Parts: sequence; C-alpha cells; structure tokens
Amino acid sequence: MESGTRMDNKTTVDLLWQRAQELDAADPLATYRDHFLGTETPLVYLDGNSLGRPLRRTAADISSFIQDKWGGRLIRGWDEEWLQLPQDLGDQLGRAVLGAGPGQTIIADSTTVVLYKLIRAAVAAVTDPARTEIVLDTENFPTDRYLVEGIAGEEGMTVRWIDADPSTGVTVDQVRAVTGPATAVVVLSHIAYRSAFIADMAGITAAVHDAGALVVWDLSHSVGSVEVALDAADADFAAGCTYKYLNGGPGSPAFAYVNTRHLSGLQQPVWGWIGRKDPFEMGPGYEAAAGIRGFLSGTPPIFGMLAMRGTLDLLEEAGMAAVREKSRRLTAFAVELHDAWLAPAGVELSTPRDPDLRGSHITVDHPAFRDMTAALWETDVIPDFRAPHGIRIGLSPLSTSFAELYRGVDAIRERLVAVRCP
Repeated sequence: MESGTRMDNKTTVDLLWQRAQELDAADPLATYRDHFLGTETPLVYLDGNSLGRPLRRTAADISSFIQDKWGGRLIRGWDEEWLQLPQDLGDQLGRAVLGAGPGQTIIADSTTVVLYKLIRAAVAAVTDPARTEIVLDTENFPTDRYLVEGIAGEEGMTVRWIDADPSTGVTVDQVRAVTGPATAVVVLSHIAYRSAFIADMAGITAAVHDAGALVVWDLSHSVGSVEVALDAADADFAAGCTYKYLNGGPGSPAFAYVNTRHLSGLQQPVWGWIGRKDPFEMGPGYEAAAGIRGFLSGTPPIFGMLAMRGTLDLLEEAGMAAVREKSRRLTAFAVELHDAWLAPAGVELSTPRDPDLRGSHITVDHPAFRDMTAALWETDVIPDFRAPHGIRIGLSPLSTSFAELYRGVDAIRERLVAVRCP
C-alpha cells in the first residue's frame, strides 16, 4: 500500500482495512461467497453488474445435464421437463425475487427480444387512436432507446423524451409532466445503468396509470440485487436479463413478466411454434397458448437456463431483504472509500448518496479512468468502464466481500497517485 501520499496516510489505510474486515466478520451472508468460483483467488471482481461469477455447482449441474438428461433421456427430455422449464423457472424467479405471483413470469429469448415483444404488445393493447406517444428517458440503456425508436417508426408513433440527469434518474414528477391523453406506453429502467438511481416503481406506475397509459419496466440492474414488488406496484410489464446478479452466464436468456390482468387477449408480435396453443399439432394458423406461455416464440434455450437455477435457490434461501441489506452496506462502504481516497484526487461520485436511492453499484468519474481501466484489468482488478470517463463499481451481494471491495478501490487509489505523482 502507499503511505505518506497527498491522497491518504497509513493510519487511514489501516483503519479502512480494519473496517472492511469487521464488516465481513459481521456479514450474515459472508458464507454465500464460498458458493462462487474464483472467490478464493486474489482477483478482485467489481463487474458482477455486467456478468456475474459462476456458481461452483454450475459445472456439476451442466455435466449432469449432458450426461443424464440430454445424453440419457434425449428427446424424451422435452416431455419430461424441458417444455415446462421456462415457466417453472419463471415462477421461482417471480416468487423469490420479483414479488410476482405464479403464472406471470417466463424465461425466453434475449432481453432485447423480450422487451420488443412486451413494448409491441403494450402498444397493441392501447386502443385509443389519440394515444400516439411512447415515453422514455434520454439516459435509459441504449437497447431500450433503440427499440422504442424502432417501434415508434413501425407504428407511426412519436417518442416523447424525459430529459434525465445522468447522475440520478427519472422521478414521479417528471413522468407526470410528460404523460397525458396522448401517452400510450412508458418504458423505463427501475435502476439506471449509469448512476444506479432507483426509480420509484410504485409511484411512477401509479402516475402512468393516472394518465391512462401502460408501463414497461426494465429490471436488468434490479433482479437479484434489490427487492422488487411487481404485483404490489401493479406493474403492467417487466423484463430483465439473468447474467448479472442471477449468474446465468454469458447470453443466458431473459425473462418476461406480464401482469395477470393483461394476459387474456393480449398478443405479442413474434409468433413461433412453441408459443402456439398446441405446438405439436403443427397445424395451420396461429392461436397463442393461454397465459404467460403465449409469450414464448421459438424453442426454449434450455442449456442457457441451467446456471441460473443455483442462484435462484440461493436467493430464495437467503431472502431478498437480506440481499438488499448487504447491497446497501456494500455501496455505503464504497462511498466511504470514495470519500476518503478518491474524492481528494478529483474523482466525482455520480451515484445518489442516499442508500435507499441507489442499487448495487456506484459510478465514479475521472478523466484518467478510460486508460486506467485497461491497466486495472491487467492486474486482475476488474471494474467496469462507461464512457465518457466513468468506472462502475459493481457489488454482487452474494459473491462480493468488503475486503474485495477495499482492495479494488485501493488499486484505483494507487493508480491515481501515480497519475498525480509521475
């Protein structure tokens, strides 16, 4: 460690290291870290908000699937388990993580495809011809923005933009200000991918409904890191990925949530054989399967669903309240380290200071971070860079320790010392 620098001194370094150890010793979820591959190594992983670590059991689960189910049962596996798996996992996800009752959540496709289906279905469900606007914010994730622009072009609609602050996010007042008789659908992220600001899901949903419109929530940075209550918020639709805090692996399929009240008569736009009421009839014409199953299209990506099962089991065991509490503590310690070490070097915190308003990552900004990130990766310290000059410090509650977080921010501190003192 550095000592006697302009940024810090040995006493502060020692005190913060002691604090990290105390936080780990008091962490009721500390042993869950042992379930994940790589946590026994010195590598510092602060990018679980982009791609989560694999569970140790995943290798055995996949091997067993290949040997016993795929290899042993072969085509019989579809009838015995696989056709039902997207809905079974969806129900577990809803129960353990999303605050959603059974029959409303299903695993299917990529996040982009799922969002496309939901937004198009929501637009189609709005029958008032005066409702020609889709609302979203300027700081939403690129996929969400591109999809809305494309769908608006397909449907002859207008995009109404909320000019969001990159360091915070969309508020209820902003939603009320732009929604009205012309609004058809509102598309928002529950947690802002840059700042980690948590939107008021219940309040915004109520505001959208007051305007007579529907809302589609992107939960990609929420699912598995913070408590979500889709049913209680009366949300209409939601989607999210499973390769971040659910540890499903690169490209693991996304999920779709459709509130029960919308399922009857709702039609999604991508008609495929597996979403038909009787897929093996192979008959003419398309009639969607009843319920959430009608949001399937092509053959379910069974192999891509295997890894997330273990994390869903852990989340159900630990409980999302405990997971969220650790998330708060991790991000609070990250802010503490920023204030002690990074702020004096001119680093800006671009995340809300109120722990109730931020998800499970913080974003810090400095002009040196673009080049620094690659150098950190070379030394097995792995945060996430977001242009123009932000480092996201992602903190997966089940797999990240306070000591690991300490070592990661310490590495950033040391490189900032080198930048300032060549």
